[in-house]
Amino acid sequence: MDRRDVNPLVAATEAPPIAEAWRWVEGRSFPADKPLIDLCQAVPGYPPADALTAHLAEQVRAPDTARYTAIDGIPPLTAALARRTGSLYGGEVTAGEVLITAGCNQAFAVAVMGLARAGDNVILPAPWYFNHKMTLDMLGIEARPLALREENGLIPDPAEAERLIDAGTRALVLISPNNPTGAIAPPDAIAALYELCERRGVKLLLDETYRDFPDWEGRAPHGLFQRPGWQRTLVQLYSFSKVYSLAGYRVGAVIADAGLLSQARKVMDCLAICAPHVGQKAALYGLENLDGWVAEKRGDILARVHAFQSAMEASGTGYRIASIGAYFAYVRHPFAGKRAHDVAEGLARDHNILCLPGSMFGPGQDDYLRFAFANVDAAVMPEIARRLVESER
Repeated sequence: MDRRDVNPLVAATEAPPIAEAWRWVEGRSFPADKPLIDLCQAVPGYPPADALTAHLAEQVRAPDTARYTAIDGIPPLTAALARRTGSLYGGEVTAGEVLITAGCNQAFAVAVMGLARAGDNVILPAPWYFNHKMTLDMLGIEARPLALREENGLIPDPAEAERLIDAGTRALVLISPNNPTGAIAPPDAIAALYELCERRGVKLLLDETYRDFPDWEGRAPHGLFQRPGWQRTLVQLYSFSKVYSLAGYRVGAVIADAGLLSQARKVMDCLAICAPHVGQKAALYGLENLDGWVAEKRGDILARVHAFQSAMEASGTGYRIASIGAYFAYVRHPFAGKRAHDVAEGLARDHNILCLPGSMFGPGQDDYLRFAFANVDAAVMPEIARRLVESER
């Protein structure tokens, strides 16, 4: 097809990075003594809880499961998520401030379309999550890069963020725990960014897809929901995909001011009408029944974090962890001046490790690779480190 026949904003948007990376190994077979290690996509390496699967086997027989829900989602789920959010953060959240979406990518799209129009700008810390950037590009909204630095723990600097804000700025995005870096923003850093956004009249678009995996030791990830009038500034995005291993069921959420959600419903109605009913039932069951299972899986993921760190340290590899947490390690590769794309493709071709180059996550990232280690067992981590050492020879 001639590019002139398609929307130029879509045509100019990068191709889906995960699919591009998989093309590096497409059609190949892998020997038993050196199988492919997939560190490419952030998906749980374990199935849903048996109790959840059994529950859904019953629910698919229920006639209502095949029907649309309200645009906002099924009332028991919006109420349950509001209660859980208020309890976790120590604040007040109502069901009317919850919109259930078909995954967190859609939550971002719905929120951004409710906030910004073509020609406006949204500040994206770089490295950024590529689907956020792609969504903004297709909408004609400028993605304004906010450079993250290792010396700051790859956490946004409020002073640098403020210098990027102008009359066209509609939101500042923060992902914590972060994709792609794994970095977890401490509560005081989140508070500082919130206060900046509150003072400058822009939204803080806070994506907490991976919030269920760190051990918060009884504390809340932040205190924003305790602030009077949080609705004027905070838009929280959430996902059930990782916490309950429901990626294919597509269930996410936006928690925000009811007035913003009244506009977001228009977007949601056009994109999907409602999130998949069966996925919503799965999310509700998880909220009501699976806290123990979630705690067990949290321990498992934390064990993978520690196993990856230990294996890298013990190996003596020149690959260095810049940041790690939840599902991801952001790793500085040892090949100065070499494109991250070439390093990642070489690891796939010669060492059967599939990861993503930092260049897929924004400008200035050619020294880095993203390892999504949550979908491989802790026992595999030493083999990853061994192959990385091998790649340096």
